[in-house]
Amino acid sequence: MSRIGKAPVEIPSGVDVSVDGANVTVKGSGGTLEHVMPESIAAAVEGSTITITRTAEERDSRALHGLTRALINNMVLGVSQGFSKELTIVGVGYRAVAKGPQKLELALGFSHPVIIDAPDGITFEVPTTTSIKVSGIDKQLVGQVAANIRKHREPEPYKGKGIRYVDEYVLRKAGKAAK
Repeated sequence: MSRIGKAPVEIPSGVDVSVDGANVTVKGSGGTLEHVMPESIAAAVEGSTITITRTAEERDSRALHGLTRALINNMVLGVSQGFSKELTIVGVGYRAVAKGPQKLELALGFSHPVIIDAPDGITFEVPTTTSIKVSGIDKQLVGQVAANIRKHREPEPYKGKGIRYVDEYVLRKAGKAAK
């Protein structure tokens, strides 16, 4: 049996979880998230915990057991605490400017500014001109938006210029002059 899948999900106070067949809805102070479970997975709310079980023993069911539990746990954490990713901009003249909580303008050495619109449920913060914080309640969406921002100018290995995650290490290479 899946070690992750058989662990119950704790429901903190202020979070409401409802299971209607294959649909799981989680409501909290941050907002509402929904997930449709596979047919071979079932969920039950018992007091302040959610228990995820599988109804079949096929390989796919075993694989989806732990995944579904992790997704529901992320939904509960998202509506209660939220998720965020922090990015750092490295490079002379590279900077970020917030145009409200839903729009971000980046100067990345191109001849034009790069404008990024936030999808629903995502907010941008720019504490300094070289750092960006992407926040939201959906962990998958926060990570995807941060990856899309990073993709505009990935860190290059020679000078280290570009957009990187705060905890990311960029392996530096010696150039031609280092013979």
